[in-house]
Amino acid sequence: MPATPPSVVAPADAGSLPGKRVTLGADVPMRLDSGAELGPFVVAYQTYGTLNADKSNAIYICHALTGDHFVADRHPITGKPGWWEMLVGPGRPVDTDRYFVICSNVIGGCLGSSGPTDIDPATGQPYGLNFPILTIGDMVRAQKLLVEHLGIDKLFCVIGGSMGGMQTLQWAVAYPESVFAAIPIATAARHSAQNIAFHEVGRQAIMADPDWRNGQYLVEGTRPERGLAVARMAAHITYLSEPALHRKFGRNLQDRKAVTYGFDADFQVESYLRYQGAAFVERFDANSYLYITRAMDYFDLAADAGGSLANAFRPGGKTTPVRFCLVSFSSDWLFPTSESRAIVHALNSVAGNVSFVEINTDKGHDAFLLDEPEFHQVIHGFLEGCAEHRGLTVRRRGR
Repeated sequence: MPATPPSVVAPADAGSLPGKRVTLGADVPMRLDSGAELGPFVVAYQTYGTLNADKSNAIYICHALTGDHFVADRHPITGKPGWWEMLVGPGRPVDTDRYFVICSNVIGGCLGSSGPTDIDPATGQPYGLNFPILTIGDMVRAQKLLVEHLGIDKLFCVIGGSMGGMQTLQWAVAYPESVFAAIPIATAARHSAQNIAFHEVGRQAIMADPDWRNGQYLVEGTRPERGLAVARMAAHITYLSEPALHRKFGRNLQDRKAVTYGFDADFQVESYLRYQGAAFVERFDANSYLYITRAMDYFDLAADAGGSLANAFRPGGKTTPVRFCLVSFSSDWLFPTSESRAIVHALNSVAGNVSFVEINTDKGHDAFLLDEPEFHQVIHGFLEGCAEHRGLTVRRRGR
């Protein structure tokens, strides 16, 4: 891993990134779950496809922890294809010839939406840790304001994997009358103790870096690149499965015939993780990593329903009208299939409309971002069935 990886886009440059931006909460600040208020704040987003005349074909895609709103076009920093380009686009499962797709950078992020890298008007300096603590509920609340700004009363579908799946569940529970269908993927109704523990290791790696400067590194002209890289390395292990790691790397040595009896990257898997860590700091902010991981840790869908997950899907004593399709992956040990089944069982107990598929794969948690034909077929089939049931008027290419 290079001693000094390339720097992330400076906060002052975030506004120059391509994409759309809207300022929300200017007249009435948004009340956060912590009790603090946020406003005005900026949401950066991308749209794909065309909104139909009755605004009934909008799909909201929620990104995962280190994702962003560049879901289906080339990333402006890394130059890589959009993170769900295989799934979203003309003729693909989320067909942008048929649907109007929205994806925003979560608040607390570092790719254009308001977060700890922004300037605090009270001090004229980057917020750092003075930015209010956020929850998944807060992120979705901001997304709802964006949807209202776009003049859309009801989303055809909300889709997301991992942290995006948490947002999808939150959408369905917080705004059941504003969502027709939901596809939570590789996710859970609350973060497990194990996942909180992994996040804490990452946060401590960042905060132990002397360049973190108690979160004020932007003011002091430093960046905790080594700590952030280590946090990414630890997290990246959880996204993979042991069979996938063994198939890709095994115990193969890195560009040498024998071990060095030292602490260089002797093994290919070591070199791979160091590369992942170095590449990550090119596009992400350390404080944003702290804020977003904390939001995931606080997520508990049943917390506001007396601790009952079933009651979360029965607002006001009436079963949610949202149609669900949950997807898990057999080798995902970060968000195992048992977590999805718990959601399915809760929905079944209140006679909710739910289908569930476990995809058999050895690619681990990251499978939802990879080329998994069966997964893509499930998404396509569910959306087609929902469109048919709703009598959705859609715009097709060439028509």
